[in-house]
Amino acid sequence: MFAAGPTILFDYLGGEHLAVGLPTIDEVRTAHGLSHVSSNGFLAAEVTAMPSEVATLVRKQLGEIGPLAIDSFPFASVDSLRAAGFRITDADIPMSLTRRVKLPLEIAYMREAMHRTVDAVRHMQTELRPGMTENEAWSRFVGALMAGHGELVSTRLVESGPNTFPYFQECGTRVIEEGDLVCLDTDAIAFESHSVDFSRTFLAGDGPGRPEQRELYQRAHEQILHNMSLIGPGVSFEDVARNAGPIPEEHRSSRYYCIGHGLGMIGEYPNLPFFIDGKPYSLDDAFEPGMVFCVESYIGSASSGEGVKLEDQLLVTETGVEVMSDYPFEERLLSR
Repeated sequence: MFAAGPTILFDYLGGEHLAVGLPTIDEVRTAHGLSHVSSNGFLAAEVTAMPSEVATLVRKQLGEIGPLAIDSFPFASVDSLRAAGFRITDADIPMSLTRRVKLPLEIAYMREAMHRTVDAVRHMQTELRPGMTENEAWSRFVGALMAGHGELVSTRLVESGPNTFPYFQECGTRVIEEGDLVCLDTDAIAFESHSVDFSRTFLAGDGPGRPEQRELYQRAHEQILHNMSLIGPGVSFEDVARNAGPIPEEHRSSRYYCIGHGLGMIGEYPNLPFFIDGKPYSLDDAFEPGMVFCVESYIGSASSGEGVKLEDQLLVTETGVEVMSDYPFEERLLSR
């Protein structure tokens, strides 16, 4: 990509026609095979040919070769780019900072993605019942998302009963029982490659939650609402971390790894770490309008063997925040 154009796409052999007519692409070329598999046995030649072609393009557009920021590229090809005269730099930080604030069109895409995902979660909750497996419950979510023209789900984070503690256990063949907690983390790519990331914990069956379940849920709910209330334009990351809702000692060893994270086409900057007394905070930055940020909470109990996962997706505005993930919480677990 050149600042003044053109934008040249190196695409998969046989797929070049897919980008024809796109207003963002000026030219389509066939990509080189830059791995042992894709090079068909000609790896050395391919990893030399690609940098040579890039160097020719740069010389034609800019007159000389200089610095080149690489986001992700096979290391042998990076060596070849250096041999061709490029000074290689890491694109990770500038790209992360560039993606932090969304364009108005991106926000519109994320709203549409959220609409499709909320419909799919609602379908799963409606279909959820004791006697189905975790895989079957997850399939209700994924199936509804695909039927609603979603794209993919990047994890299988549906857990029930004893699988809700500790977190990050993906769905399997366990049969959901009456009164089980059932956690869902959407992790959906739902429209034009844009992500949706919110979490809810449901109660299987028609009965009331047990006292220990309601306590876990209420602690997670209080934590997420408190932390959401801290976020706004101009608020520093450190201030949010310093004032984040305290996690009771019994839950700290299994808490979620961060307070929250940015979101776009995938989980993005920042991953907001917890504040640790006596240590300088690692991120000297602040929220600003146009950022999309997901606030996380996981409250798990080793004694009861269960946990509650809640998460909401926020858009930072000029005056505060908008909750994009407008999905109800489980009232049976909120009641005292």
